[in-house]
Amino acid sequence: MALPKVVIIGRPNVGKSSIFNWLAGRRLAIVDDVAGVTRDRMIYLIRHNEVFFEIVDTGGIGINDVDDLSDEIEDQIQLAMDSADVILFVVDTRSGMLASDREVAKRLRYIDKPIICVANKTDEPEMDPEADEFYGLGRGKLIRVSALQNRNRDLLLDMISKRVPQLTEEELMNENIEPSEMKVALVGRRNVGKSTFINSLTQADRMIVSEVAGTTRDSVDVHFELDGKSFIAIDTAGIRKRKSVRTDVEFYSTHRAQRSIRRADVTLMFFDCSQRISQVDKQLCKYIADNYKACIFVVNKWDLMVEHMPTERWVTYLRDTFQTMWHVPIAFITGQTGKNMKALLNHSQMLFKQSRQRVSTSYLNRLIRGAVERQPPPIFKNRRPKIYYCTQVSTEPPTIVIKCNNPKAFAPDYRRYLLSVLRDQLEFGEVPIKMYLQRREQSDERNEMGKIG
Repeated sequence: MALPKVVIIGRPNVGKSSIFNWLAGRRLAIVDDVAGVTRDRMIYLIRHNEVFFEIVDTGGIGINDVDDLSDEIEDQIQLAMDSADVILFVVDTRSGMLASDREVAKRLRYIDKPIICVANKTDEPEMDPEADEFYGLGRGKLIRVSALQNRNRDLLLDMISKRVPQLTEEELMNENIEPSEMKVALVGRRNVGKSTFINSLTQADRMIVSEVAGTTRDSVDVHFELDGKSFIAIDTAGIRKRKSVRTDVEFYSTHRAQRSIRRADVTLMFFDCSQRISQVDKQLCKYIADNYKACIFVVNKWDLMVEHMPTERWVTYLRDTFQTMWHVPIAFITGQTGKNMKALLNHSQMLFKQSRQRVSTSYLNRLIRGAVERQPPPIFKNRRPKIYYCTQVSTEPPTIVIKCNNPKAFAPDYRRYLLSVLRDQLEFGEVPIKMYLQRREQSDERNEMGKIG
């Protein structure tokens, strides 16, 4: 029920960011002839043929020589495997097939997901035969496009919308859908007590069912039951500062920890109450927030501090340090004895349910209408911005689309205000909410009578 993701991959300079901007209809990603400009993932919501999906422009490859791309390509393919519902494999018709294209195709060979091979820079029909050589890659349906010349955009969007997972409105609104097994990732620095927490879990009566073997530097899935409910705890290796990551094993353990966060439904971010919050903690929390994961801050080893410090001081410390994560609940536990562990897991289950909640469009519009009436958006260029309507398009995380006349007219402060109203009034107040403000399309059938404000 999460919003489908369409991930763009390919070797350097094939025009991945140009394809991203072209499909989004906005200049969002930086486009440059210098390889490796895109470092961070860019995400944009698209609606086509009544189907919503996110396109993801991935960075990270192209910063080395084109003949030495194995690590970067592996990262990008791994990201596609983990998060994508459809993969756009972008190639360059002008340059023709290169060895690095074959390398990407080789890695994609083992991915069981829809793949579309996008032959970019096929600027005119006369160039179509030049793109035929990419059939030899054997990866996905081939389509010839040109972001520069705006060629075959609708055809590509049609292909994507037919391949992304689709649920009927009835299925989306059905609250009785059987919940899946919740996956909880345990993350944090080394020696914060994650393994002790797992050990307490495995020793608890009626809880442990089975354990999937792994090394101490890998991620281990522990299957268990609590009060008749099934869980999977993903135990991850402790993460060090980047300058301390010296071996391949430690490098990949960091990536596996990040992958565990992406896999998880809820992330338990562990802190040692006797240690100050570190840069590693901040990097982990940023990664959790960037991936819109439900999270609980877990202050462990509290038995060492309970007589010396009130919990309020650590709560204030966490809130001051992570000011964009005020919605995250905080738990104080003693992993060694299992104290408060059951309450922590029950709260995790609550967050899991919150992330899967849906709210009706009519109620959402009444809520936003009231918010706008109480505090209208500030004037922008001598005009007051308008909100026409809003709707929830997905869960995990709850994703709200607000249609307006000009997204740029809504300042960050006002966007935060709208987000706080959603968080305060809806049933998913403790989980991340993804909110998009988008310009209303001319083709939208909803008339201006439904505008808010």
